[in-house]
Amino acid sequence: MGIFDWLLGKRSEKVREDEEKDEALLSVYTGMRVEVTEEDGRFLFVAKLMNLHRDMGDLHQYSETAVPVEEGAEPMAVRIRGYSDHERKAVYMTGVAHPEAERIWPVTKLVVEKIENARAFYRLDTDLPATMTMFSGILAGEKPCRMLNISIGGARLFSENEYHEKDRFMLKVKLLEERPQSVMYCEVLRTFKREEGWEYGCQFLELTEEDQEKISQNIFDAQRKKRM
Repeated sequence: MGIFDWLLGKRSEKVREDEEKDEALLSVYTGMRVEVTEEDGRFLFVAKLMNLHRDMGDLHQYSETAVPVEEGAEPMAVRIRGYSDHERKAVYMTGVAHPEAERIWPVTKLVVEKIENARAFYRLDTDLPATMTMFSGILAGEKPCRMLNISIGGARLFSENEYHEKDRFMLKVKLLEERPQSVMYCEVLRTFKREEGWEYGCQFLELTEEDQEKISQNIFDAQRKKRM
């Protein structure tokens, strides 16, 4: 075997090893619940990432309102964000989604851009009246607050009342006038003192798949209204 053939063989072996590593890296994210946005940040839908192989997979859309897909629609560059229970970290990917029927979007050119400790979800900025209901303690009962933003995982709230980390409460808010009031069980993760009161970073607790779907649908519809 000549030196050229030997080098070519070593290079091919290295390529195969890299491909196997990439495939193994992506395979751990099979079944991960993700949020899909366009490159400009516009929220598209929530999906389950399935059938990962090399740099390809399928996005099984959860959202009730299907993203409008015209016949012959061109593939679109997307950003994909999810949370890996395996690694307990937020995962950021990019790829090219191919609009198809039946709410299954094949995605190609998948690349893991970064993995971070923070649990990151798409957040919709809001300024909505809401209430926080504690069931014990000095602040027991329903108290007014404002919802500053919301994601599938939690919300940021403003209140004139002082709560503390790990306080748990029932949050009630109407995201859309034409929709029923949303009710979420929450826990305070972070507190921020402000001149007029306090801001709270809160996590939703004990959400079912149906609950998450309703929240994501309301976020999708509220975002669409803001852009009209």
